Formats: sequence, C-alpha cells, structure tokens
Amino acid sequence: MRYLHTMIRVRDLPAALRFFCDGLGLREVRRRDHEAGRFTLVFLGTDPDADAPQLELTHNWDQVEPYGGGRNFGHVAYEVDDVHAACQRLVDLGYVISRPPRDGRMAFVRSPDLISVELLQRGAPLAPCEPWVSMPNVGEW
Repeated sequence: MRYLHTMIRVRDLPAALRFFCDGLGLREVRRRDHEAGRFTLVFLGTDPDADAPQLELTHNWDQVEPYGGGRNFGHVAYEVDDVHAACQRLVDLGYVISRPPRDGRMAFVRSPDLISVELLQRGAPLAPCEPWVSMPNVGEW
C-alpha cells in the first residue's frame, strides 16, 4: 500500500492555486476538467515525480457558497527549509499566519477555503526572532 493524495474542495480555484503554489511553493502536477460532472481536479506536489504524495484540489464549478467544514478535517502539513521565510512569503502575499513560528519550528496558516496548513521546520528549530516572537495567534488553525 502507498499513500497517494489528500483531497480538499475549493470554491475559488485561482485563489487556491495562488495560496498553494505562490504561497507554499507547490507545483501543479496534472489537471483534469470533467465537463459532464462540472468539476476540475488539480493535483499539486512538491516533487515532479508523479509517484510522490500529492494534494488534490477539487473545484466544483457550480459551488457558490463557501464549503462548510471545520476543524474535523484536521490539517495538511509540509516540512519547509526555512519556516520564517515560508511564513514571510505568505504574509507578503496577504495571508494571515494563524499560529506564528514563535518557537522557530512550527506555524499554521489557513488557505482561502479555511484549510489549516501546518509548516514544520526541517531539522533543528530556527532561532526565535521577530516579528514572529511577539506575534499573537489569530483565529483557529
């Protein structure tokens, strides 16, 4: 058995791609439009290898209202080379860091569809620094 992907539903595909690709640095691996079912599947990954685990964004074309959800989904987690730089890139794109990396190890941010994304520092934690040390938690994650 091998892990394939995690699927999340997104209401605004361009907004989701901006967050996951421009913000987090994932790359689009493949895309499938299903005219009859009126949906698009976009698979994102950190590795161009199609056998690596991926994140599947499902965009139902006729979905107008935000998806109900909540914390029952949990979160998607990514290991990053520099948690401070990853958070700064997201802040620069206008996203709010829900749980800043005060410890130099872990942060949480939410996607436009309110999916919690955990960012974990690869290896040893970074030295705590500003602006993260004094930044409060915001909302849920």
